[in-house]
Amino acid sequence: MAKSIAYIINDSEISAGTRGASLGPGAMRVADDNSGNFLFSKYPIHYVKTMNHLLDQPTKYKWGKRADGLATVYKNVAEVVSRERKKNDFIIVVAGDHGSAGGTIAGLKVANPQHRLGVLWIDAHGDLHTPYTTPSGNMHGMPLATALNEDNLESKQNDPVPDTIKFWNELKNTGGIAPKIEAQDLGFIGLRDLETPEVELMERKGIKNISVDEIRTEGVQKIIDRLEEKYADCDELYISFDVDSMDPDIVSHGTGTPVPNGLTPNEASELLRHYAAHPKVKCIEFVEVNPCLDEKTNHMAEVAYYLMKEVVEVAEKKA
Repeated sequence: MAKSIAYIINDSEISAGTRGASLGPGAMRVADDNSGNFLFSKYPIHYVKTMNHLLDQPTKYKWGKRADGLATVYKNVAEVVSRERKKNDFIIVVAGDHGSAGGTIAGLKVANPQHRLGVLWIDAHGDLHTPYTTPSGNMHGMPLATALNEDNLESKQNDPVPDTIKFWNELKNTGGIAPKIEAQDLGFIGLRDLETPEVELMERKGIKNISVDEIRTEGVQKIIDRLEEKYADCDELYISFDVDSMDPDIVSHGTGTPVPNGLTPNEASELLRHYAAHPKVKCIEFVEVNPCLDEKTNHMAEVAYYLMKEVVEVAEKKA
């Protein structure tokens, strides 16, 4: 039995291009209530203070939309995650958009600065943009660049204003540690919607993506074996699960940026159950459920909740 488990709820959605992800954590809790499992009542829930009120006004920062608010959210997320990680063996983060996951990484690093932190990003998107490369300015496409302390000036396309750069540097330095992770300790599963600057950065840094086709060809277990070797020298692992990693035609379109030909729920389940049991994995995060976009009522949240339930049940059995 795990010594202790905690939930962290983060309703932030200020870095997405489409509204509604702030309702995702609540939609998963509705799925829990409707199931009669009451999983959220089993362990303490800790809430992150958001800056979603900034969505009610225009942003001044074209190439880093609401970077001022996101810098505050990063600090708030990092504070809660670091505090709870120091007290608990395992943390489940349920968040709105993926942009604040850089704060989660910062919190894990602050809790154990001496740990070499590995990140497995299960997502349709690379989230490696910076204000210098982003085509949209939406900062849910940038959290991994903050964790890597990366500007990617080699692929520069934009000229952000000085205030954007100031807040960008704050994001990268959240917790006073930069970088939080090294490129060799970052892995991807399921990427299938990348822009040129992200591809160029991945090629330059040697960051690999394991495609859905590779999972189908090799099988999940062989992929896990490959990743075991990759993360052998890491002390701790963080798994970030974006629901858009799954195939919208199989699950639903209840996420901000659905991309065809993704994972099946069964493939996602096999991966997540393995990592929930992994001794190095101390945090798994679920993001980007958007019930406003769900053509199947609340189906995306129900699938995400089912996957989270499996993770909690496996984590409870950890020695």
